[in-house]
Amino acid sequence: MKETRETGVQGESLRLDSDADSLSEGSDRKEEVSEAQKQEGADWVSQLESKEREIEVLSDRLLRLQAEFENFKKRTAKERAELIKFANEGLLLEMIPILDNLERAINSARENVDIENLLKGLELVQRLFTTFLERAGVKEIRAQGQVFDPRLHEAVLTVESAIHPDNTVVEEIQRGYLLNNRVLRPAMVKVAKALPPEETQDEDEGS
Repeated sequence: MKETRETGVQGESLRLDSDADSLSEGSDRKEEVSEAQKQEGADWVSQLESKEREIEVLSDRLLRLQAEFENFKKRTAKERAELIKFANEGLLLEMIPILDNLERAINSARENVDIENLLKGLELVQRLFTTFLERAGVKEIRAQGQVFDPRLHEAVLTVESAIHPDNTVVEEIQRGYLLNNRVLRPAMVKVAKALPPEETQDEDEGS
């Protein structure tokens, strides 16, 4: 019986030692888990700080890009205004000599009233101005004797006629012009309206 008790005591001792070992292992595991959680938390904090720095860098870059874009818009608007302001500079430079010749013709007429010379001077100015317009892409619209075209002509009067075909331009009141084949100003014209055959015959008999 004594041996049995001793054995039992030894068994209890072994169990206690085993439980103590288990508790010790559990504590170690908890410490390991706690350390892992701490490390994971530290990693998250590090990543968050890194993202915040990236956001700051990107925000700063965005602000600089916005400022550069605003400066670009202002510079472009200024350049566009300058371009519009001086867009006709070349054309105006070509017109100045025409004005010079017109002034010479006027001064000549004042000093010596010579209709023939005055006419020659005016014709010279006209030729210079016509050449200038042609270089700028401006051409006259043919109207006299042409079939009326509402795209090119503006009819201001209809004239009954026995000698002109119906819808024909019989007179040009104001010359029209094209700018690079687009109507700059339509020609103002009188358009023929053919008389009915009966009226034409009556006119012939009356004559």
